[in-house]
Amino acid sequence: GSVIWSRNAASDTQTKIPGWGFSASPLVIDDSVVVATSGALVAYDLTTGDPRWFAPEGGYGYSSPHLLTIDGVAQILLVRGNNVVSVAPTDGKLLWQQSLPTGSNIVQPAQASNGDILISDGEKSGMRRIAAKKGPSGWTTEERWNTNRLKPYFSDFVIHNGHAFGFDGNILACIDIENGKRKWKGGRYGQGQLILLADQNVLVVLSEHGELVLVSATADKFTELAQHPAIEGKTWNHPVLVGNTLLVRNSAEMVAFKFTLKNR
Repeated sequence: GSVIWSRNAASDTQTKIPGWGFSASPLVIDDSVVVATSGALVAYDLTTGDPRWFAPEGGYGYSSPHLLTIDGVAQILLVRGNNVVSVAPTDGKLLWQQSLPTGSNIVQPAQASNGDILISDGEKSGMRRIAAKKGPSGWTTEERWNTNRLKPYFSDFVIHNGHAFGFDGNILACIDIENGKRKWKGGRYGQGQLILLADQNVLVVLSEHGELVLVSATADKFTELAQHPAIEGKTWNHPVLVGNTLLVRNSAEMVAFKFTLKNR
């Protein structure tokens, strides 16, 4: 339990604390830990805490650094300001960036099976699909489509079987990744959060009011499978599934549920 090392990432990046504070999760890649302080990125040696690199600055945001492999190249994406930026994990060098309308800088990007990236601009602009490619002269990006039919503000979304599932405001919705068209919308769960049980085609939704809900992760129609009161009070936190144990929490309490697997 003794402290091995500590750093003040805000001081290291000379970043002022934004209105909602620093909310990003650290990202561990091999022997480095990458930290976002609003729109700035810094990588530390995991063993010593010594700074390894600082990424180019620009904008602010509340999302976390996100490791993806695009066109065969591992890279760190960060949504900040009016851009999504990609930097190299080894030295923080800027690979590419794509401008975004003024919106939120909270929701994590997600990757489709073909390698394209889905990014939420927040409650006004909605969702857009971006393709990034590496060519002889460097990286290029292209926006495939944008839609306001799925607008996660700070609730993350998931991708499953060619569709994106998430919150359109405070109502759950599903869109087709190919063209951005909405397939269905239903279920008022407030500003909740969700995770995907891919093998069972099920979304586990934790509503803003603390209800635990199972929803079918299929594109044909909205189907609520079950609902159970979990905790009381405003709940903006992600549920977490470890094995068959589901952990849910808010600022007041935390509860663990055990999922039972049925024989088929």
